[in-house]
Amino acid sequence: MASKTTVRSEGGKVRRVVVVGGGLAGLMTVIKLCEAKVPVDLLSLVPVKRSHSVCAQGGINASVNTKGEGDSPQVHLEETAYGGDFLANQPPVRGMAEAAPGIVNMLDRMGVPFNRTPEGLLDFRRFGGTLFHRTAFAGATTGQQLLYALDEQVRRFEVEDVVDDHGVSIPGEKMVRKFEMWDFLEPILDDSGVCVGAVAQDLKTMQIRPFLGDAVVLATGGPGLVFGRSTNSVICTGTAAIAAYKAGAVYANGEFIQVHPTAIPGADKLRLISESARGEGGRIWVPKDKADKRAANDIPERERDYFLERMYPGYGNLVPRDIASRALFKTCFHEGRGIFDEATGKNELAVYLDLTHKDEKFLRAKLAGILEIYEKFAGVDPYKHPMKVFPAVHYSMGGLWVDYEADARGSLKAGSPRNHATNLPGLYAVGEVDYQYHGANRLGANSLLSCIYGGLVTGPAVASYRQAMAKSAFDLPKSIFEKAEKRATDDYARILTQNTDAKAPENAYKLHEELAETMLRDCTIERDNKALDGVLAKIGELDLRVKSVRVTDTSQRVNQGAQFVRHLENMLVLARVIAQGARNRDESRGAHYKPDFPRRDDERFGRTTLAVHEQVGSVKFVRAFDYTCAGETVHVTDAIDTSLVTPRERKYEQAGAASAAATGKLGSEPESKSGATTEAR
Repeated sequence: MASKTTVRSEGGKVRRVVVVGGGLAGLMTVIKLCEAKVPVDLLSLVPVKRSHSVCAQGGINASVNTKGEGDSPQVHLEETAYGGDFLANQPPVRGMAEAAPGIVNMLDRMGVPFNRTPEGLLDFRRFGGTLFHRTAFAGATTGQQLLYALDEQVRRFEVEDVVDDHGVSIPGEKMVRKFEMWDFLEPILDDSGVCVGAVAQDLKTMQIRPFLGDAVVLATGGPGLVFGRSTNSVICTGTAAIAAYKAGAVYANGEFIQVHPTAIPGADKLRLISESARGEGGRIWVPKDKADKRAANDIPERERDYFLERMYPGYGNLVPRDIASRALFKTCFHEGRGIFDEATGKNELAVYLDLTHKDEKFLRAKLAGILEIYEKFAGVDPYKHPMKVFPAVHYSMGGLWVDYEADARGSLKAGSPRNHATNLPGLYAVGEVDYQYHGANRLGANSLLSCIYGGLVTGPAVASYRQAMAKSAFDLPKSIFEKAEKRATDDYARILTQNTDAKAPENAYKLHEELAETMLRDCTIERDNKALDGVLAKIGELDLRVKSVRVTDTSQRVNQGAQFVRHLENMLVLARVIAQGARNRDESRGAHYKPDFPRRDDERFGRTTLAVHEQVGSVKFVRAFDYTCAGETVHVTDAIDTSLVTPRERKYEQAGAASAAATGKLGSEPESKSGATTEAR
């Protein structure tokens, strides 16, 4: 029998939901939960305004079609499915594409300072994988502006009282309680495997405590630090997703890691130069003569090889990121045609990204944020000199498996508790931490959109899930939460005290450096089975050596060293999921490229990779599983729903290869394909 009220438990406690992550996905989920009158505890590893969403630069996609080019949500759906190499289930993608114009208008009303045309309309720029101006932007700091806008919306709920069913305020209870600088340790499962809360640690006092929740939503971002140097913040370790994975959540398509074609090479970190630079006219080139030692500005136009424009004349510099990154890697690594470095006397792994032909006033209005980053870290004026860039790990298309329920139109059924539900009842995932929208390759500017759309979907889904609960988490025995707290506390004590007397203990940061170097070298742009066997062997070695780690700090407050050990242990688990998935997939699809298997193989690998944790040192892959959501048993297979856009070979050599408006081929009625991937019974 459902609880009598969704505000108070039977024991009189205020019922809450726990949202972990203060980026765009988490904040949008919080907003929708609060609009549904669901109180929230919001946990964030860093101050909310420092969540990794703040680093997004280029923009957010929406087919508003203000320029009259014939763009539409249908074309957006088709190009997203096509760009993702047909690995994404298409109903969620349709829902996202159709909601996008409304999302941008909503953000505009929230006060996001989008760039505008002289007529006062929202301005849109081009991004990779499309011929349409579809990307709304706020200079080159779009992520920051969106994050700050949503943060302001959430802040009003921090001072709004929770009210009971009679409209009376409950003393001391606010709609949102924010806990910044708290690290998610693990989900709390009751005796039947239902998620009823989360254990977290205060990174200032190092206190560990349980947070009760009728549901838990993970919005914790991607795993860039597994590869060491990436465009991600150093907080992006993937640890929360792996804590859920170790508790029984399925991890999907882990092998699909996006490498962004343009970042500033650096010894410490790889700083992104947004795709918007190419969207506003930036051109990629290297000298035609690989022995050319002249400075960029001394090389005349006729002696430059604009190789993306030569190889892909239809899309030029705005081919999808996986294709661009491979072209840059081929040019620099295989052909040795990088940029001459006077210090080493050799061609370095870098190409020129050139904006010097554009008017400086125009560039300052559209791209000042990213050009300032380049000037600061490279020490070169990008308005007058071409920038040196090279590919960098950027995004994970894979993540925690989440469900959806399609409606009769082939979009998402609004309010279904299955939307964004993991296979652990009561645990939801949204944002980069899930696998839902991007298939084998994410199109630029779909990330911010998928985060916000995911939040719009997840909030109502969780509210529906709570309505169907037989018993609130706040009425369960205290012992469930005490056991979880003790388990996490004991594990933290283990980290602090292990190997204290060892004569030659391991250093966690050194082990991470070895892991990152291996993953970055052998598990990114090009993958080879022999090399991947070496990666897996190295991970196995590190699994053993990590047991000999001794922490560098045993203090009782602000202990970053102990926290890093825990994250490293989880990064090793995630690295195995990524590498083993890549080893098993003998094809090339999107960001996963094997020169020995250069073609996409739909017959063998046109399916979702589903990873299940068994024990440290191994990963199990399944083709199907059952889970329960809101009292309903759902059967899940690895089949992909391609019922809306028929799979076909990706070709970007000709203009409009991915566009229904340009070819008239996509969007036609497809042959009967795999249909829905989940079936309730």
